[in-house]
Amino acid sequence: MTTPRIAIVGMAIESSAYAAHRAGERDFVVHTGQGLFDYYPHLRPGSPLREAAEWLPIFQARSIPGGAVQADVYEDFKNRIVSGLSDELAIGPLDGVYFDIHGAMSVVGLDDAEGDLISAIRAVVGPDVLIAAPMDLHGNVSEVLAHEADLLTCYRLAPHEDAWETKERSARTLLEWIGRGEKPARAWVRVPILLPGEKTSTRVEPAKSLYAQVAPVADLPGVTDAGIWIGYAWADEPRCHATVIVTGEDEQVIAEEAERLAEDLWNVRDEFDFVGPPGSLDDAVASALAHRASGRGRPYLISDSGDNPGAGGSGDVTWTLAHLLERPELVGPNAPVTYVASIFDGIAIDTLFHAAPGEAVDVIAGARVDHRVSGPVRIQGVLESLHEGDPIAGRTAVIRVGGLRVIVTEFRKAFHSTTDFDTIGLDPAAADIVVTKIGYLEPTLYDVATGWTLALTPGPVDQDLERLGHTRIRRPMFPYDDFPVHPDLTATVLRGRTLVEAAG
Repeated sequence: MTTPRIAIVGMAIESSAYAAHRAGERDFVVHTGQGLFDYYPHLRPGSPLREAAEWLPIFQARSIPGGAVQADVYEDFKNRIVSGLSDELAIGPLDGVYFDIHGAMSVVGLDDAEGDLISAIRAVVGPDVLIAAPMDLHGNVSEVLAHEADLLTCYRLAPHEDAWETKERSARTLLEWIGRGEKPARAWVRVPILLPGEKTSTRVEPAKSLYAQVAPVADLPGVTDAGIWIGYAWADEPRCHATVIVTGEDEQVIAEEAERLAEDLWNVRDEFDFVGPPGSLDDAVASALAHRASGRGRPYLISDSGDNPGAGGSGDVTWTLAHLLERPELVGPNAPVTYVASIFDGIAIDTLFHAAPGEAVDVIAGARVDHRVSGPVRIQGVLESLHEGDPIAGRTAVIRVGGLRVIVTEFRKAFHSTTDFDTIGLDPAAADIVVTKIGYLEPTLYDVATGWTLALTPGPVDQDLERLGHTRIRRPMFPYDDFPVHPDLTATVLRGRTLVEAAG
């Protein structure tokens, strides 16, 4: 057998329909050529997977979550993918496409961005080339994506500590099926559930036990892979819902297992709850102060969940900061050291960079992009530090206001790890309280926290989905609607793009 030729393409972002932010070219980190090989640990020189195929590194773009992608940026990236595939096909046939996506990308003017992108890819490579797509479990699987992709797989952990393992598994199964010279079958079930990630974390039940079933299903004879996509709750498109897909060669087994996983998901729908102790911002501050007074250690973490950039928040919503600045116990004498991350504002940064650390500053910041729940805030304090060189945040300033250390960045950035704070001279372990725009805590913050409240703040990724007001999702949908009749959780079985009529 000749060495298989596999193209690497993709575009990944998680897009909130409720974020005022619009993702432009600067939001994306683009990998091409050797940079793509450097990006994937499992495809670096000397790795078994790298040696098993001729990998063609065409184009992959990835952004932190945000709002919908600008249409011209999407079209440019899509054209680069399509033209790159066409160039490779002019050299020789392709055996596979490694289509690295998130699954919850929205584009201005489109309803199903990944469906549009894979359709453009399929139009170039033809029906016989195998397409594998590693995805986030918060991605949405539309009917188009389910028909056009041969090997869909997703993370099994939230937080996504198995992200690279999933991408490697996807590459490995793609190679396996190319070697078999045939197409896998896949059983696909739409499940009418739409819940935020903060209620479906695999750290806690029922998701912990539910997702623990996925690997044993994938290990069954006749099965290649299995996945439960909980979906993305902050988009408002017909494809927003939970999905179960089981892939393999035995059509009866994959259909039965997909339906069983879908039933298990449906049966525990009422058991999903927040992964951490929820409360209002006032509740969170009160708990943090009580925690400090009790001497139970530092830091206490507060999630500013409504504007979490890691879930699609705009990143400059000032609602939480405005409330913190009004709290005398946080800005007065002997106030607890409290990091507040963050808001981005390039104009404010220009002003701050004309001052020197140690000087008094008075600046208006935030809400330049998203002012719907709170306007710009006035920050009067002492400039603590200035930082340059962050490829994501650009320039960064830290302003001291009593106990608060307010972080202002030039561009959008999620402060989701201890490293994000360390690089600007703020050690989370030295803070009494850390307030950051996040939902569930990512691993390093989770490990360092001695207490935590998931603050249910307003913003583009509000945990109160009904407050946001979805209008375009398919109804009925849990938890919006009652279900007097059990939903149809029958698997649709496909091989290639063809419906298998007699799946079992």
